[in-house]
Formats: sequence, C-alpha cells, structure tokens
Amino acid sequence: MKTTRTRAIVLRRTNYGEADRILQLLTPTGRIAVMARGVRREKSKLAGGIELFAISDIVVGQGKGQLQVLTSSRLVQFYRHILEDYDRLQFAYEMIAQISKASESLDEPEWYDIATEILMGLDNKTVPLQLTQMWFYLHMSAMLGDQLNIDRDYKGEKLSAGTTYRYDSHEKGLVAASNGEITTDHIKVLRLAATRSLQVIMQVGGIGQFLPECLYVARQHASL
Repeated sequence: MKTTRTRAIVLRRTNYGEADRILQLLTPTGRIAVMARGVRREKSKLAGGIELFAISDIVVGQGKGQLQVLTSSRLVQFYRHILEDYDRLQFAYEMIAQISKASESLDEPEWYDIATEILMGLDNKTVPLQLTQMWFYLHMSAMLGDQLNIDRDYKGEKLSAGTTYRYDSHEKGLVAASNGEITTDHIKVLRLAATRSLQVIMQVGGIGQFLPECLYVARQHASL
C-alpha cells in the first residue's frame, strides 16, 4: 500500500463502529479525511498521536474512495497551555470550527498555516488573546475573499492621517466620523496584523492599548 507522510492538525473526530474513528485533518497541502482503525481501543498506538490542539506527524495509506487510512501517528507539538485558560480554550474551539467549516468549500493549504499560527499564539500566554483573535479574523476574512480595506474608506477615499473612523457593518468598511474610535494608530496596527505573521506582530511593543477597537473591527468585518 502506497503511503504518505505529512504534518496534520485535527479538525474533527467522529466515532465509527465499535473502535474506529473518522478524522478530518488539516495538512500543509490541504484537508484530508482518514480512517483511524481501532484507535478507541485502550492499547491503540494511534490514539496518542491525534490529539486536538496539536501538530502531528502522520502516515496515511490509500483506502476506499476518498477516505484514507491512518497507519502511524506521533505528536510533534502539543499546545497544552491552551487547556489551562478557559478563554483561550474556547477560542481554540472557535478557530477550529470556523476553519473546518470554511475549508469544506475552500480547501486551501493556507488554512494549515493560519491554524498553526493561532495555536502557537494561544499557547503563549505572553501573547494577548485579543491580538490572536484579531489576527485570525483578519486573515480568515481575507481567505474567504472579503479582505478588510485598510487603505481606503467605504467610498474609496484614501484614509487620512489625523482623521478618526468607525467601522460600518452595512458598508463593510471604515467611515470617517468625528466621534470615531479608530485612529491612525489603530489603522497601523490593523495593517500590520493583515500583512505580517502573528509571530512577527507579537514582537512589536506598544500595541496593547489599541487591541480592543482593532478586534472589534476585525470581528465585525468577519461577521462573527
């Protein structure tokens, strides 16, 4: 049987039969479905290598139809600190659910990269949760073809330094407003988050004070 080795993140685990489990996995080349035979048995050698909130090294062989067969699994990185914080754990579940849903119709390798960044950010307690959340919403929207315009307002006018803005959910963009909470500094943070990896942004100091408003904009734009 021809086999393939790859890294994987578990999106969903569904019990099948008496001891098997069907896994929906995210890999660097896209989403795959695999059958893990006997994985629910007490002495299964596969079970410990397919945990949630982890990166696994797996070997799969071709099964019947599109369902492949898991022949080997090993944990590479288990993000255990996520389990220690309720809010981070809840967002980890939300991220997995959103990517699982989106990748059903848009199967792209970039989902694996996004999920990896988010798991890393949630596991590192020095990274503000709001930063990780904002980054995810911005990149998820962009993946779905609805990238937030952080250069121009909803009318197409270039954003101006010194002008304050608010996010308009109906127009799906920024609107100039004298009482707006989105300043030039907020826009800089949003631009940075939209164009850089989370690992890069977490090294930037002084952005914590702008995160609540930036997260609101990113979440509203993602329609969540």
